[in-house]
Amino acid sequence: VPSAFAVLQALPLTSSGKVDRKALTAPQASSSSEFVAPRTPTEEILASLWAALLRVEKVGAEDDFFALGGHSLLATQLISRVRSSLGVELPLRAFFEAPTVAALASRIESSRHSATGLVAPALVPVPRTTALPLSFAQQRLWLIDQLEPGSTAYNIPTVLSIRGALDVASLGKAFTGLVERHESLRTVFATREGEPLQCILPASDFPLPVVDLSALPATERESQARRLAAEEALCPFDLASGPLLRASLLRLDSEHHVLLVTMHHVVSDGWSMGVLVRELVSFYEASSSGLTPQLPPLPIQYADFASWQRDWLQGDVLQGQLDYWKQQLSGAPTLLELPTDRPRPAVQSQRGALLPVHLPLPLSEALSAFCQREGVTPFMALLAVWQLLLARYSGQDDVSVGSPIAGRTRGETEGLIGFFVNTLVLRSHVQPLATFRELLTQVRASTLAAYEHQHLPFEKLVEELQPQRSLSHSPLFQVMLVLNNAPPAELSLPGLSFVPLEREAVATKFDLTLSLTQTPRGLSGALGYRTDLFDASTVSRMVEHLQTLLEAALASPGTCVGELPLLSP
Repeated sequence: VPSAFAVLQALPLTSSGKVDRKALTAPQASSSSEFVAPRTPTEEILASLWAALLRVEKVGAEDDFFALGGHSLLATQLISRVRSSLGVELPLRAFFEAPTVAALASRIESSRHSATGLVAPALVPVPRTTALPLSFAQQRLWLIDQLEPGSTAYNIPTVLSIRGALDVASLGKAFTGLVERHESLRTVFATREGEPLQCILPASDFPLPVVDLSALPATERESQARRLAAEEALCPFDLASGPLLRASLLRLDSEHHVLLVTMHHVVSDGWSMGVLVRELVSFYEASSSGLTPQLPPLPIQYADFASWQRDWLQGDVLQGQLDYWKQQLSGAPTLLELPTDRPRPAVQSQRGALLPVHLPLPLSEALSAFCQREGVTPFMALLAVWQLLLARYSGQDDVSVGSPIAGRTRGETEGLIGFFVNTLVLRSHVQPLATFRELLTQVRASTLAAYEHQHLPFEKLVEELQPQRSLSHSPLFQVMLVLNNAPPAELSLPGLSFVPLEREAVATKFDLTLSLTQTPRGLSGALGYRTDLFDASTVSRMVEHLQTLLEAALASPGTCVGELPLLSP
């Protein structure tokens, strides 16, 4: 008698058409065995933390964090909650070595009297009586702005088509409330004796200009809206005078508007956009109903984080982080020599394009089941396949890939709008005679070590390593992998529908950027590429090779990576 049932849209098949039992989705841990209630106070606290973060009703002592939907980002958030609730600093690898509530509780009990881990000081508000420093990431963008004034490379534009009875006045009040709540949105960057400083402006009404296009013929309104959206996205910011958040509303008719929102990366990142959407909805609903928004007070502001980072990341702490990265990246190739359709220009441009990528649901489910069996995350498996593909294309066995990480290792920063994201350099040695499972073990170890040393800003790493610089390519890596798993924000308001509008122009900072997100239909996303280097047909073929390679690696992880196929039968 089966102890658990799982519903699939289709049975996974091997290349010969037989049922692939190894690729079957593993049932939820809580349903595949008898529920065991938490037995100690530590287990009870952990179970409640897991349930809140994973959004499940109850968690048992023997439940597995990753089987319940956990991943590295959620584990990072859980570390912050364990620190606050139990006073113990855990490394991220603890969740891989002890993935159940009972095992982790035992690990915590044994760690209570030890001083292991990177213990940081408390993150608390600082007085606003003295000049406020920039974070390391902000300082890099400020320096780039000084070198390339008027550049729009770090603009973050969003275009939303809104249908329904929009309350324009309430939308304006919502933006005002948002800017008042987050100091980062009213921060500018002054210079004193050549050094940049954060200057927080007083809160004031946020201007939301409305451009009325309803007098135009119906056939012209949308094209005019797209033209204005493109112009807005390419309008530069002045970091010294601000504002660094702009919004405007295009009125096509009484029931159709287009909202243009543009921010500079120096005050925002991908996670921040989720915070912005959630709180904008809350402010709008409250204003249109005549109520007060129910938002908890923010424990700190971004400037407090920047001061904390500067005070903590120095001396022995900074040196320890630097020592790891210097050793990890010692002797790494300067350039990944991918075969390109055109010679690499002497000065790289940001001209790029996107090619849609979709990994079907059966393949995505097979990936999840495989990762559960192997004790890795989907990101680690995708990174191993991506680096293997790049090694096969380039003929190099030493491959470095960049990947963004949220950088919000403290619970106090989770509700802030600001520039926290950091970039990690993930290096692997791809030996053709090694099995895929052996490559995956290497990737798992290097990824966990990178997560444990994520506090060193990428900007500081480049400054310290001083790699050979060239205007033709970016330093340390030229290819990115992004697996989006930041908390989703649903833009939903009664009587209104929202549809994001794609922009035609695409800027890219790297030769290739593979971005994927888990959706109900499987992993979907895009492969961004430099149009100076690659044709669309080349990138399309690369995506086909990636999918074939992934399918083969999941089906035969014991096969040597040099023998895994790029081509289907």
